[in-house]
Amino acid sequence: MVYLECEKIRKLKKTYPPQTMESAQTISDAAKSIISDLPYNYPSRSASNIKAVRAAARTYIERQVEKALDFYETKITPKTINGVNCLIVSPKKQLANWKIFYIFGGGFVSGSAYEDLTIAAPISSITGTEIIIPEYRLAPEHPWPAACDDTMAVYSELSENCPAILGESAGGNLALVSMLKAKKKGLKLPVAAALISPWCNLTNIGDSMIFNDGRDPTLSLRQSNMAAGHYASGQSLINPEISPIFGDYSTPFPNFYISTGTRDLLLSQSIQLANKLKANDISVELNIWEDLWHVFEWDIDLPESTLSIKQISDFLSKTVAKSKSC
Repeated sequence: MVYLECEKIRKLKKTYPPQTMESAQTISDAAKSIISDLPYNYPSRSASNIKAVRAAARTYIERQVEKALDFYETKITPKTINGVNCLIVSPKKQLANWKIFYIFGGGFVSGSAYEDLTIAAPISSITGTEIIIPEYRLAPEHPWPAACDDTMAVYSELSENCPAILGESAGGNLALVSMLKAKKKGLKLPVAAALISPWCNLTNIGDSMIFNDGRDPTLSLRQSNMAAGHYASGQSLINPEISPIFGDYSTPFPNFYISTGTRDLLLSQSIQLANKLKANDISVELNIWEDLWHVFEWDIDLPESTLSIKQISDFLSKTVAKSKSC
């Protein structure tokens, strides 16, 4: 099974544009330090422990968020859109009049718009665009379809002037679901979609769920299964609005950029999604980062994070600019 998945990766690296890091040996000392910090800590996502998990994540990321806001000189403004609380991220220097719809991750059970500013702030600064992040409701208190309803409520208000969508992990799931629902409703679709380690299959089937369990320093299979149970709350895991890998991606759909890593627990899901998109003649660029893990972009101190965020920003800007010139 592991051999077959590695064969898939080798074939994909010939098909899709490779990353620009020189070689596997060139990962940063900061990345090596995280990988070598054994044993990895995987806090339980049980219903009784979820509030403690949320608080710990918030405490951990606060310093990095403040660092990102200061370095990239972005302004954060709260705003309610269609009944949903959002954060608006504005660059110091506005370079474009279009917007990015951003959806945070956290397994549907944790995370917040604030905690993803380590990714959103630099992307806003680099692209020179405003970013809107909905503060969707979390499970287990608010299981599916609460998060879908909240993100869709905001997307429906923004679709006419929001040609780019971006989501990480569970946010990648919601980005896909938003586009699937928008297509059914006849709403305008974005022209560019960037997904970071998307959690698009809550059945958690895939080789990487086995061989990267314990190798990914940020996410375990047990955590993922527990979060899936909280979110789906007894509903079918193959419902495309819960696991969008099972959705209909017949054209038209936007151009895609997917970032993942060889240690990402959800690596297989990125490969499965890229293959499905490509089978439907949808343009997709899959970037598999050597020796990196689930949503490594969240850590602002990693040089690889800076490079990946720059590549994502360039993809969004160039794709939107190309669409406007047509």
